[in-house]
Formats: sequence, C-alpha cells, structure tokens
Amino acid sequence: MMNYTVRDDFQEALAKNLVIVVLGVLINSINWIIVMTYLNNSVFHTDTRYILYIHLVINDMIMVSISVTLYVLTYAYPIFNISICCTLTVIASTTHKITPLNLAGMAIERYIAICKPLHHGQICTVHRTYILIGLIWWVGFIPGLTDIVILLITKPMSFFSTTIFCYPLILYKSEYYQVKTKVLQALYLSFVWLILICTYFRIFAVAKKAKGDSSAKKAHNTIMLHGVQLFLCMLSYVSPVLDMILVPFFPNDRSKITFFSYLITSIVPRLLSSLIYGIRDQTFSKRMSIYCFCKLSIVKVKPQRKLYPGLSTQ
Repeated sequence: MMNYTVRDDFQEALAKNLVIVVLGVLINSINWIIVMTYLNNSVFHTDTRYILYIHLVINDMIMVSISVTLYVLTYAYPIFNISICCTLTVIASTTHKITPLNLAGMAIERYIAICKPLHHGQICTVHRTYILIGLIWWVGFIPGLTDIVILLITKPMSFFSTTIFCYPLILYKSEYYQVKTKVLQALYLSFVWLILICTYFRIFAVAKKAKGDSSAKKAHNTIMLHGVQLFLCMLSYVSPVLDMILVPFFPNDRSKITFFSYLITSIVPRLLSSLIYGIRDQTFSKRMSIYCFCKLSIVKVKPQRKLYPGLSTQ
C-alpha cells in the first residue's frame, strides 16, 4: 500500500508480490493449524485464556488476508470502486486496532487468575468472554465507521460509484483524518501499555510473595510475552517513520525501502506473535503437535485396493 507513488519494473514487482503472497499464505496456514487444533480439542472451549488467544489468531488471519490483498491490488489493479475500497480499509483498520485490545484482555484475564483466583471462575466465564470479544470488535470498528459516516455526509452518493487508488490518505483526504488517526493510535497503545504494566507489577508482587507458586511465575512471564506481542504490533506504526528517515538518504531505492519496511513491520510480526504464544503454552503446543502428526499420518497412509479372485486387474 505504500508504493502508490512508485512504479516498479515487472520483474521487481513480481518478486515483491510473490514474497508477500507466499509469506501471507505461510502465516495463514500456520494460524489455520492453530485454529483447527483449538476446534478439535474441546478442553480449550471453556477456558477464557484460549478463547481470547484463538480470537487473536483469527483476527491476525483476517488482517493478513486484507493487507496482502491490498498490497497485490496496488500493482495488479490499483484503481477500483470506492465502495469496495471503503469496505477493505474499514476491515483493515478494525482488525489492526483489535490486536492490542485483545492483548489487554488476555493480560487482565491472567491478572484475575493469579491475583483473584477465588473469583476467576465467576468473573471469567465463557459468556462474558464472548461479550468482551464483541465489545473489542465494536470499539475497533467505531473509528472506521466514523470515517465512512463523514464521507457520506460530506460527499454525494455518486462519489461512491467512482474509482480511486485505494489508500486511506487518498480516500480520506483531510487533515481531520490524519489528526484523528494519530490521536486514536496514541490512546489505544497508551491504554494497552498501562494495562500491561499494571498487571505485570501486580502479578510480579504475587509471584515474589509466593516463591513456590509456579502458576504465578508463568503468569508473570506471560505478561512479559504480551509486552513483546504488543511491541511487534507497534512495529506497523514505525513503518512511516522509517520511510521518512531512510528515503531522503536513498531516494533511488524508495520502492525497496517501503517494501522491506512493510515486510518487517507488518507481515513478519504476524507470524511471530501468535506462533510464539502457541509454542510456549505446553498444553496447546502438545495438542498442536498431535494434530499435525495425525494429519501427516493420514496423508502418508494410502488405501490399497484389494484384488479378489476372478476379478480382472485391468
């Protein structure tokens, strides 16, 4: 999406799109294995922690799919209908905001489990977890919905039947949009970092008092992991800054800089974030290994035809 001012030659464009598409398919394939592991093990379906985790994975799958689609479209078919563009950008912005909010929810769940264990079963129910997920989606969706409403108010209906290069700064061409985006990003990330820091120190205090409590130590490490996941999520906000710093020094390599910036800050973190958490959790990683082993076994074992006497084999 950041190559809208640069046109690459065919070979370079093809190579970039292949890399992005292959990585996108790889990330979604791994995440699909994680989702199928969850669906095939009912033990996870009643645990708030795993419900929030699988929601994070599904959200990343949607985000990667939309992001890769938009990237490819900037080369293959950059000009298309504004209504479709609005739909894609709203989904992209919503899923992008959901990730840090989901991490905040996972941190709070661990805080309740360790610091208020007697109330955990009453507070962190399956029903309330799904309500929280619905609330997260609503909060993430409101900013994108606001942008669409403003377009409906300020633009004629014929505007939505025209075509445009699908890039948010072009679609929502106003100073208000840029200011609102920066303010919301700061608020979202500040809110999540505040929750992570507070829960981290509260769980750290409990872990320090109960030195023999392994669950408190694990929860303490889990909150640290959420911090790493949030840092990976924040890398996407660093991308424009990297472009601003590097492009003036290497103006002839602008296209390459934007590509590697997008790759490192927006695509690769989606592979690491959910995968690290899934592998670290021994219960989940064990079930995932069993699921993969069973699938590979089914693929390798081929049914053999039985030949009966008197029947032709031809």
